[in-house]
Amino acid sequence: MLDSHLSNTLVSRSSSGISDASSASTATFVTALVFNAIVFGGELAAFTLLRPYFPAIYQPRTYVPPEEKRAKNLTSNILLWPYVVVMANYGDIKAVNGLDAYFFVRFLRMMVRVLIPIWLISWIILLPVDSVGTSSGTSDSLTQFEFGNIGRHQQSRLWAHLVLAWVFTVWIWWNINHEMSHFVTTRQRWLIDPAQASSAQANTILVTGVPQRYLTESALKELFSHLPGGVSKVWLNRDLKEMPDLHERRVTACKVLESAETSLMNTAVKIRNKQQKKAAKAAKKAGDKSGDTDRNANLAEKLVPRKKRPTYRLPILSFLPSLPLIGKKVDAIEWAREEIVITNTALRESRRALAREPDPNSSQLYPPLNSAFVLFDRQIAAHMAAQTLTHHAPYRMAEKHIGLAPDDVIWSNLNMNPYEAKVRTAIAWGFTLGLIILWAFPVAFIGAVSNIHSLCATYGWLAWVCKLPPVIVGIISGILPPTLLAVLMMLLPIVLRLVARFEGKTTRSAVELSLMTRYFLFQVIHSFLIVTLSSGIIAALPQLVEDTSSIPALLANNLPKASTFFLTYIILQGLSGTASGFLVIVPLAIYYVKLFLMGSTPRSIYNIKYQLRSVQWGTTFPTTTLLVVITLAYSVISPIINGLAVATFFLFYQLWKYMFLWQLGQPRATETGGRFFPKAIQHIFVGLYLQQICLAALFFLAQDASNMASAIPEGALMIVLIAFTAFFHIIINNSYGPLIDYVPLTLAGQDIKHSDENREATEQALKDNASVHSVDVSQQEKSHQQDASEGSKSGQTRAEDLEDAERGAPESLEDSIRGVDEEAGPKDFYHPASVAPQPTIWMPQDPLGLAEAEESVNKEKGIKVSVRDALMDDQGHVDISGAPPED
Repeated sequence: MLDSHLSNTLVSRSSSGISDASSASTATFVTALVFNAIVFGGELAAFTLLRPYFPAIYQPRTYVPPEEKRAKNLTSNILLWPYVVVMANYGDIKAVNGLDAYFFVRFLRMMVRVLIPIWLISWIILLPVDSVGTSSGTSDSLTQFEFGNIGRHQQSRLWAHLVLAWVFTVWIWWNINHEMSHFVTTRQRWLIDPAQASSAQANTILVTGVPQRYLTESALKELFSHLPGGVSKVWLNRDLKEMPDLHERRVTACKVLESAETSLMNTAVKIRNKQQKKAAKAAKKAGDKSGDTDRNANLAEKLVPRKKRPTYRLPILSFLPSLPLIGKKVDAIEWAREEIVITNTALRESRRALAREPDPNSSQLYPPLNSAFVLFDRQIAAHMAAQTLTHHAPYRMAEKHIGLAPDDVIWSNLNMNPYEAKVRTAIAWGFTLGLIILWAFPVAFIGAVSNIHSLCATYGWLAWVCKLPPVIVGIISGILPPTLLAVLMMLLPIVLRLVARFEGKTTRSAVELSLMTRYFLFQVIHSFLIVTLSSGIIAALPQLVEDTSSIPALLANNLPKASTFFLTYIILQGLSGTASGFLVIVPLAIYYVKLFLMGSTPRSIYNIKYQLRSVQWGTTFPTTTLLVVITLAYSVISPIINGLAVATFFLFYQLWKYMFLWQLGQPRATETGGRFFPKAIQHIFVGLYLQQICLAALFFLAQDASNMASAIPEGALMIVLIAFTAFFHIIINNSYGPLIDYVPLTLAGQDIKHSDENREATEQALKDNASVHSVDVSQQEKSHQQDASEGSKSGQTRAEDLEDAERGAPESLEDSIRGVDEEAGPKDFYHPASVAPQPTIWMPQDPLGLAEAEESVNKEKGIKVSVRDALMDDQGHVDISGAPPED
């Protein structure tokens, strides 16, 4: 009798705990839904009202890019913008923002197409199966629609979950194959497109790990001469010793000087305004001309007291940035001028010494590194070189990269020994795995907070939390955890990017590709697996504490309850996340503060008004694919998520379509031609595997009324489905993997041979690339032509030093991108420290004439200065009427 009474008591308490948790999960879901719906509505209303007044924030693509890449005005009707965005053609993104942006939006579109039938079928079939007439469920809670709600007397209903898991998986397989086929076709067309195929970026490879024997231009040309068309140009990377540090010092000093000069003028204007106000209150004197100050070199000292001049704190160490309250304080203008003069002189001498070296191996002053850029006359030759086994020794010349742009190169990683690179890769991944383990503790805490109701029921010292008003408890459990998780994950990319650079990645786009993998691994493990396990286990704590003999069954019933957290997470991303994406409150705030409240520099004003913002794919894609993994993993276990996910991905699709058509501008230098998309497809497979493994485990743990395993056949069939999915995964990778990166020979006849016939198209493509962010396209093209003309007259470059040796060579693409004098023109694949000119100091013209006086002083010291197209008004506010001066 005692045992029977104890058993009944445990059952009663367990039922009560389940009921409480169920109603709590419903309250959490409703709180999150209402809160995020309010935020969604409020932010969209704010966007609707603010959009017409801030075109620089909400539709800069209507006037900033070149004419052929501009978007039409979103709409003149303040309320009609949703219709215009929905009806916009996402395919236009390909022409104006490249394949990376196009395939990201297409990925979102694909997920909408994938999830719509899954949503409809699962709600029609699984919601009744999970909720109607179940012996263990409740009729007033969200958990009645979960897998774990099926009672022990209705185990035959589990077949519905198995059948739909198979149907959904086959449907996803078809979509993956369809999208990969489209991707490969689109990417190959892009690779052989004349505008792309004729560019230096498409025809140049970076070779690393080059042995000493081949570290001459002639040796590399001879080595690659067997390929069709031969080599047009070779750039050997050099150990530039002090030059990179001098270059960075000069760039920093130019930024400091530009900011300090504008600050000095702003201070002078404000002091003069105060003086005029005081003078207006005093008796006016006839013919008083005290406001007119002689405009000479000492004007700054007359207008601004020494103690009010802008200051700069020197960094403690040369490689550290300047920090507030730390380091010696100096006069910013005087220090910057002296620093620019010193670095200009040192760089000029170093560059002349570098240019005098006829043979890289004849002098140890600037010896060659173990890498080089090789420009081919034909695109197919570059792609063949990138795939060819080049050297007979292990790891030598094995790493070859194609499609690089000079602005994308990480120059400090170009001399890494192949063996050192392997060791660094192992260290980087060891650090990543260690970070994953350490990161588990704060993430597990967040998962615990999401189930605060179960903690309250288990631990008496937390009982006071559940006595708070339901709205407060709902915020703590439904809104706080997703927000904390999002903030926690924002810190990771900073660390992981540094890890990728340490590993030896040679381009910033390669860093982003590496970051995409690492960040996704973190997201899945911490934002999904650990949260699922910690949340599910905590949900079962009240029963586990009282009845440890039924742990497997309790976990099987309670792990699905972790879906409450992910339901709120999907809601947060779909509603608040989408609305925040439209409103972009941070750029809006910066725009307002800098343009209207602060005396910003002309260059910062230009960047705010006319520089298109961009996204970093290494974090943007994993954040999105995590939602895919969560949705697929719970699509059968908790089908409520399917409807929320459809709405979320549809809103994301519209948001990013709008962003890339009217707001964002991806730099051409970092364009990979859509290489992030196949990685995102791999992430879909992760979601499928997790779904199938979880379902198989739940089937094997299911028990009937006799405490016997009741779904062994279903579990076995799920194992079969896992095997089929793995087989399909292998087939997809083997089929499309070799076609992703390179141009096949069957398309070789369609690539563009660089000769006189296509030179005009090549030059036009280069001009378009240079003018992507200009305000006045025609003006910038004119400047570009003038710079090219000036460069052609210069005789001071290394490229022209080699002219005699190459005079007999046929004309090639080299002529259209030839390096010019260090003080003007395009830079090719030379290290910026060896060719980049001094950045022009851009100052605004002010009402006191201080700009002219400062310009004169700076030019006397050999510092390039311009006051063109920039003006400071009587209140110290800066505005511009053109692009920054050419460096």
